[in-house]
Amino acid sequence: MSASVLTAVAWPYANGPRHIGHVSGFGVPSDVFSRYQRMAGNQVLMVSGTDEHGTPISVQAENEGLTTRQLADKYNRVITEDLQGLGLSYDLFTRTTTGNHYKVVQDLFLALHRNGYVLPKTTTGAISPSTGRTLPDRYIEGTCPICGYDGARGDQCDNCGNQLDPAELKNPVSRINGEKPEFVETEHLFLDLPSFTESLGKWLSTRDGWRPNVLKFAQNLVEDMRPRAISRDLDWGVPIPLDGWRDQPMKRFYVWFDAVIGYLSASVEWARRTGDPDAWKKWWTDPAAQGYYFMGKDNITFHAQIWPTLLMGHNGQGDKGGTTGPFGELNLPGEVVSSEFLTMSGSKFSTSRGTVIYVRDFLREFGPDTLRYFISVAGPENQDTDFTWDEFVRRTNFELANEWGNLVNRSISMAAKNNGAVPAPTAPAPADEELKAQARAAFDTVGAHLRSSRFKLASQEAMRVVSAANKYLSDQEPWKLKEDPDRRDAVLHTALQVVSDANTLLTPFLPHSAQKVHELLGGTGVWAAQPEIREVDDLDEPSASYPVLMGEYAAEQAKWESTDIEVGRPLDKPKPLFAKLDAELGETGPEWAPIQQS
Repeated sequence: MSASVLTAVAWPYANGPRHIGHVSGFGVPSDVFSRYQRMAGNQVLMVSGTDEHGTPISVQAENEGLTTRQLADKYNRVITEDLQGLGLSYDLFTRTTTGNHYKVVQDLFLALHRNGYVLPKTTTGAISPSTGRTLPDRYIEGTCPICGYDGARGDQCDNCGNQLDPAELKNPVSRINGEKPEFVETEHLFLDLPSFTESLGKWLSTRDGWRPNVLKFAQNLVEDMRPRAISRDLDWGVPIPLDGWRDQPMKRFYVWFDAVIGYLSASVEWARRTGDPDAWKKWWTDPAAQGYYFMGKDNITFHAQIWPTLLMGHNGQGDKGGTTGPFGELNLPGEVVSSEFLTMSGSKFSTSRGTVIYVRDFLREFGPDTLRYFISVAGPENQDTDFTWDEFVRRTNFELANEWGNLVNRSISMAAKNNGAVPAPTAPAPADEELKAQARAAFDTVGAHLRSSRFKLASQEAMRVVSAANKYLSDQEPWKLKEDPDRRDAVLHTALQVVSDANTLLTPFLPHSAQKVHELLGGTGVWAAQPEIREVDDLDEPSASYPVLMGEYAAEQAKWESTDIEVGRPLDKPKPLFAKLDAELGETGPEWAPIQQS
């Protein structure tokens, strides 16, 4: 029986192109997971979009001589194109500057407000002395007043994990221009987080399957729940639909507040675009549905603490109780799948410091599947991982080209040369059945790892089948069996069967090359569907249009099972699946890449 699986992917911020560190956290893991779930027969809804509100967008627009909307349009398109090139199979990748998103955010907010989980409060806000512009909490840095860490942000200390207020920092400075901010009194709306202490803590205690780092971090947050601002003094954001607030042009929802609600708004937009406005409910109000949220570790707070409390508040399930909001009783996250950081030379990728490899540059030079494979097998799944060109070259040459590509090439080449088609297994031997049994068993093993978001183990197990098949060919030596064509055909049939099975096992990781292998084995049609960029009109503001990612994933043929290869299917001499990279690339990287420090 198929299940409804929501894949909620962190929203990339539209103040510039995304780099490979970003997609190692939110992008590739979520797509590998979603592709597997579809192949396993489940109904997947994978949604996200560009996060386009907040002061950093305004600052970058000013730097580039654009309006905020022009900048958001520019990078929304850049990011959409890059994610399409990487093959991320979104059912809808949209944006937060849509009429649909504004309405969903405002409706959910009003439910929180009616249930008493929103508090007005006079507070101290930070502004830039030189521009008069409000500074986001995350754009103020200083010394943590609790642990003394130098480099704490105004909203949170990454060292001790405590929630902070910018005015509490010692020696605060603006990350934008280095100046000391001024603090002024202003009225804002706050999410009453303390009113979720008991309900959130109780819910977290039931999250047995979560990654330990995520669960521990979230449970520590419950120990110090303080009201958190959900509005800011700026003119670029979702308007606040309350009397006394809606007519203030400089009061908007804080960008973090509207961005997390985007998972729901994108699902609603997807349903509206597919002609069934209520279709989103299958993934949001059916208790049997499961929601998986993918992000980097710097977003755990918003997905394991903030988003669950917003959902509880809407549902009337916080410590104060309340009535269910307009969307019905919404499901809380099934699992928060957080990755660690992909670093370079021991430091986080940083555009300002020049330590950055943009997705677009990488795809242009190396294509999508080499990056997808590297992130899956060697990425920051459980700990910070340093990206090096040497390791990338090694993985590409020895695992993708020598192991997988060579298995595909020599198996199909020998069968094409000797038979011109898939031969019949006319003289089977125990070694044949042993290898085929190993490949069939891998579907359960790899599938179990993928269901638990253990992508390294899953990719390693799939490659174990590839290694076994290469050893089998070396042991059986079909090129020496000219005098025994029946046995040769049995060996080649076995090799092709295992190539087919291994290709299925690797499809979630390598969808582009999986399509090629499908065709090399004589298959036709779509094996692994790719996302499409579609130009659409805003559903609520027809004068506005923008690109979205969608796809016809139900039409793909890939299924999570071993399928008997068809005897007699014509075969041609294949072209190499992966090109080997120059070994010198591992020492220097390409000319356009930042220099790595030894």
